[in-house]
Amino acid sequence: MTKPAPEPGYAEAMQEIEQILAEIEDDQVDVDVLAVKVSRAAELIRLCRERITATRMQVEQVVAELATETTPEQGKEPA
Repeated sequence: MTKPAPEPGYAEAMQEIEQILAEIEDDQVDVDVLAVKVSRAAELIRLCRERITATRMQVEQVVAELATETTPEQGKEPA
């Protein structure tokens, strides 16, 4: 039994999307495989969107945590 291929990283997925788009724009894709290429591009776009959403949520969480933290110097009145 073979393991499924691991999902590509964001940069790798974007590169593959760009490659598929170039092939389609240059009419390099045989009509018999066009649907397969478009389906793969849609799958990669979903993956990229999920990664962007997850990253945005992580960044927002870190920023929120930083906003609630105060350093000892912030609580003191200027002398």
